[in-house]
This record gives sequence, structure tokens and C-alpha cells, in this order.
Amino acid sequence: MSAVSLVALVGGTTVATAQESDPAPKSCDGVRLTGELPAPAPGQAVSGQITIGADCRPEPASVRGGPAPARSARAAAGHQLRGWNEMYDCCNIRMTGLYTSSSWDTADGRIPTADTTATQEWNREPWDAGWSLAGQTTKDGCVTDCAEVNSEAHADFTYQGIFDPTGDWYANTHHSYIQLKADGTATCRFDVELRHTFVGWNWRYGCE
Repeated sequence: MSAVSLVALVGGTTVATAQESDPAPKSCDGVRLTGELPAPAPGQAVSGQITIGADCRPEPASVRGGPAPARSARAAAGHQLRGWNEMYDCCNIRMTGLYTSSSWDTADGRIPTADTTATQEWNREPWDAGWSLAGQTTKDGCVTDCAEVNSEAHADFTYQGIFDPTGDWYANTHHSYIQLKADGTATCRFDVELRHTFVGWNWRYGCE
């Protein structure tokens, strides 16, 4: 079975995928999606979404902004940033997700202290099956007296359940990269790699 590669740049989001020769298969080959967003102003959120279309090609990214939920409003003292990177199926069920929470202080053009933590969530099926966390790692650059702070988090998920009893077909790997700056601004960048995907799956990412 032959495959062709697709690379596209849409709305600041790079998409790379391999598509089966079948013109409209429901189950699709592996896909990698990348999105980058500037952190919004305090009290605001910005997010993006990409959906796997009927021809197994990712649809153009949609990016939107608006008020952030009250829980993530930045504190008056210091700076706070929350990032998310989630994969949903065609029934709007969140399969896997990677989340980061960052806080940092600024003074005299530097970052005296900074901290970023990562958490993961995944969907289980009632019969002790579904998605599982296979592994996770985090890495911080400078976190004390820094010109800028770069942190990254990674999470590997596997699936064994009703849609694949073997556990060999589906696997999601999420990556989050956060850059914190001494002027109080920040940048969020996200990647997700899917061993296989399915028409209607959609990737959601954002920061607030």
C-alpha cells in the first residue's frame, strides 16, 4: 500500500502527515501536528484546533482568543501561565492530554525564580481498558536568575481496548515547550505525534 506525504503551513501551524492511498479511509496513517501561540494578556486565553478530515488530511487550523476561566487568571504578583495539549476523538471524548503550569517573577530585566510543572490525563474504559500513560519526562533550562526560561514536557500514551485489543495500533505522544521571558511575556509551543489516527479526531492546544 503506497503512501504520500503532506506538509502544510496554515495559520502559523505546521502539519506533517502520511496518507494512505485509499481516497477516504476511516483509519489513517501516522500524523504529527505542531502549533505555536504567544501567551495572551493577563485574564485572556488563546487556543488552536486541528481536525483530521474525511480524506485523512488535517483541516486548516482554527485559532481563537477570549477571556480565560477564572481559575487561570494571572496573579497580581508575579506571572502565571497554563498550557494544554489534548487529543479528542470524533465523539468529543478527550483521549489523552498534557498540561503545564508555570509561574515566574521578574526584576531588573531578569527572572529571579521560575517553576513549571506538568500533569497528564487520559481516558479509561469501564472494563479496565483504554488509554494508559506509558511514560513522561520534563526538562527545565535556567530557573534561577535567568534572562529567559525554557521548559519542556513530554508524555507517551498507549491504547488497548475496544477499538484495538492488541495494543499495537494507537499511541499518542504529546510535547509542550514553554518559554518565559523577563518582560513578563511567554510563548507556548506544542506537538503531538499519533501512531495512527481516525477521521474526526481533533487536536486542541492553547495557553492562558
